[in-house]
Amino acid sequence: MYTVEQLGALLTREGADFELIRQDAPILSAKDAEPYYDVTKAAPTLVLQSDRGLVACVLSANRGRLDLEAVKAAFGFEKLRMADRKKVQKQTGYEAGAIPLVGLDLDCIFDESLMAFDYVYGGTGDPLTTLKIAPGDVKRLNKIIGCL
Repeated sequence: MYTVEQLGALLTREGADFELIRQDAPILSAKDAEPYYDVTKAAPTLVLQSDRGLVACVLSANRGRLDLEAVKAAFGFEKLRMADRKKVQKQTGYEAGAIPLVGLDLDCIFDESLMAFDYVYGGTGDPLTTLKIAPGDVKRLNKIIGCL
C-alpha cells in the first residue's frame, strides 16, 4: 500500500505524465468531482472477486454498468462478482471507493476506450486526492491481463 507521497514518488520514478489533485472533501459522485475535473474522463478502479483471486478493473465512467457475465466469458473466469469491501481492504490496504489507478499488486483488466483521452482521473488510495494521469501510463504501470 502506498501513501499519496509514495505514489507520487513511484509515478515520478516511472516517468509517468501525472498530477495529484487535492480536494476539500471526498468525491462520492460525479457532481462532487465537477469542480476538480472533467467527469467524462473519470476512470474508477473496481475490484472483482474471481475464482483466481482479486482482480482490478480500470474502467471508463462512460461505460455504464459493467457486464460481469461478459467479462467472465472474455477472460475465462469460472466465477466473477464484485469483491467484498472488507476483503478488498484487508488484501490491498485500501478502502473500496478509494482504490488507486496504479500501485495495486493485482492482475488488472483495462478499458481500452480510456486511450481516447489525454488524461484520466481516478483514485490514489486517499479519498482527498485524485490522480490525473495519461491513460497509457495507467496501462503501462498495471499488471494488465487483458483489455475490454
